[in-house]
Amino acid sequence: MQKRSGKGRKPSGRKHSGSGKKVFPQLVGKVQMTREGFIFVIVEGQDDDIFVKAAKTRHALQGDTVRVAVTREKSGDTRRREGEVVEILERSTRPFVGYYHAVGAQAWVLMQSKSMPYDIQVDAEAAAAMGAKAGMKVAAVVDRWDRRDPGPSGHLVDVLGVPGDNDTEMHAILAEFNLPYRFSEEVEHAADKISDEITAEDLKGRKDFRDTFTLTIDPADAKDFDDALSFKPLQNGNYEIGVHIADVSYYVRPGSTVDKEARERGTSVYLVDRTVPMLPEKLCNKLCSLRPHEDKLTFSAVFEMTPKAEIKSRWIGRTVINSNYRLDYEQAQSIIEGAAGSGQLPPETSGCAGPLPSDDGPLPLTMPRVARSPEAVPAAVPQLHEAILTLNKLASIMKEEERKKGAIDFDRPEMKVEVDEKGKPVRVYQKVSKEANWLIEEFMLLANRTVAEFVATGGQLNGVAQKNAKTFVYRVHGEPNELKLEALYTFAKGFGHRIPTEPGKNGRATAKALNELLESAKGKPEFAAMENLALRAMAKACYSTDNIGHYGLAFKFYTHFTSPIRRYPDLMVHRLLALYQGGAESGKKDKFEEECRYASERELVAADAERTSTKYKLVEFMMDKIGEEYDGHVSGVTEWGMYVEIEPTKIEGMVSVRDIQSDFYEFDEARYRLVGKRSHKQFRLGDPVRIRVKSANLEQRLLDYELIESNQ
Repeated sequence: MQKRSGKGRKPSGRKHSGSGKKVFPQLVGKVQMTREGFIFVIVEGQDDDIFVKAAKTRHALQGDTVRVAVTREKSGDTRRREGEVVEILERSTRPFVGYYHAVGAQAWVLMQSKSMPYDIQVDAEAAAAMGAKAGMKVAAVVDRWDRRDPGPSGHLVDVLGVPGDNDTEMHAILAEFNLPYRFSEEVEHAADKISDEITAEDLKGRKDFRDTFTLTIDPADAKDFDDALSFKPLQNGNYEIGVHIADVSYYVRPGSTVDKEARERGTSVYLVDRTVPMLPEKLCNKLCSLRPHEDKLTFSAVFEMTPKAEIKSRWIGRTVINSNYRLDYEQAQSIIEGAAGSGQLPPETSGCAGPLPSDDGPLPLTMPRVARSPEAVPAAVPQLHEAILTLNKLASIMKEEERKKGAIDFDRPEMKVEVDEKGKPVRVYQKVSKEANWLIEEFMLLANRTVAEFVATGGQLNGVAQKNAKTFVYRVHGEPNELKLEALYTFAKGFGHRIPTEPGKNGRATAKALNELLESAKGKPEFAAMENLALRAMAKACYSTDNIGHYGLAFKFYTHFTSPIRRYPDLMVHRLLALYQGGAESGKKDKFEEECRYASERELVAADAERTSTKYKLVEFMMDKIGEEYDGHVSGVTEWGMYVEIEPTKIEGMVSVRDIQSDFYEFDEARYRLVGKRSHKQFRLGDPVRIRVKSANLEQRLLDYELIESNQ
């Protein structure tokens, strides 16, 4: 059962008309449908959804916006509100994916989805013209479902291919979320027309960092490098650190063909086996990618920092760089670990000298370069080692300072699926973040909050927001849900944990209590469950023109500035920043708030698609493991069963209460547990269990486990 947070309208309660007839409160929400035909209506701003029986849906389908009358409120004898659909306000335009079937002049898309129980009738002639053949996977949109029709009617929007083929299945996931998997010829042509030559005109007004030691650190398989760090020791013992971001806004102009497509997509999408980029390859992998030994146009935040990570001065503006090295995280980590093993520490000072670069004077088109191959990185390169070790030291100090100020430190294991050249999953492993990852993360955080503070304080960088600050795109994160936090504290107390400080007095006190509580549970069986409950209590980060700060990071000011290749909000931030530095008036708040709302929606859609592709590959990975037994722990509890994550892969499946033979188990929602009616045996979040893989449904991306019960 999906929940949503935010602002919404509360039901006013049942009323009576003058005639004595009951008038039920009505709400507007979106439909979440089940395979059985009943639906849940999710109302924005309300934690409790509304259950609607299949006979009272008025043919509403997954994703539709409906008006629903609440006929029964949640009470002691019912666990959820119930209602009936009064009106379908808007049909969803997201396609349904199924199998094409034709008989003579009639054709259908046959559904095997867990959120669509009805087959869709389509025009056979039009489908054939698109290349649809019997048994193929296709995507269809519902156009209508009149009250007297036996089922919905619609039209095909895409023919995806032969079922089981990896490309077909990945394209099916993208189609399900209405995400494109190719660029139109018009967009590709528009991108190709953008010149890749850097002229003297392009360099006007830019500070020149081409002779400053610069490097990128990215995943080994990355193709787009949108951020780089420059490093220069200063004579006074401090360091000049530059955070350089690809200047996408210089190439992608507002309202252009490429810009419209990027805005529509909102973000790049990362499926298990592929990336669906926001920008065409000419831009994201070539023109705007900060590849080594190539002049690149960038937008930068430059800092003078002491060896204790104190910021003495900062500068924000357009630049040009030429990266010396392209490192992956493993190479950077090997330098850090090698220094730790040898006892080597980064030097506090260096003979190199120089102030922050000047705006004065024209920039030469090229600078002398010492050609270095990226393959030479692991060898003894003193300048590189000094840069990595110093940056790591500064990042560690900044990370510790953030923790002291109340940043929430979630450290959930991130599981990755490795696939072969045909897309078949061959391994599930835990992605481990180390110092090299944190190094990059900390300097990106620094740049993001510095840019946000620059706009919010009118360029004063004094930590005090202006009352009439210019319109900007902030990345915001509200305070957690107090009721859900109380549920976490109740759960933790059941395991003997003490709440370290009185929660709820203010945001930072709550953050401190939460961090201390999670720290006390590390290494214990209940830790994963507690961390999961804490995550559920957190608000959802989003984009907004209203700066409420970022609770999770403990920042008063925060934005997204560092990834304009893959996030459209970053592109908006670059444009606004450049305009304001040029003296422009404030942008229209209403316009940019609408853009923030849309970007936040696109982010959620992309995240859902990414999770779905991972789930598909995890189920595919388990297809040949039916009957095998695993140790695991309870990761979720519902009225219909419990979810179990198995070790070591953390792959989650469902144990249905109907399949537990030893007793009849009831759901205790307040304590997140199942309780045996006769034996009083409990299954709580975090409890260790042993399961057997019962079934794997690849089409619906479902895994069923069965509990192996002891005889004791």
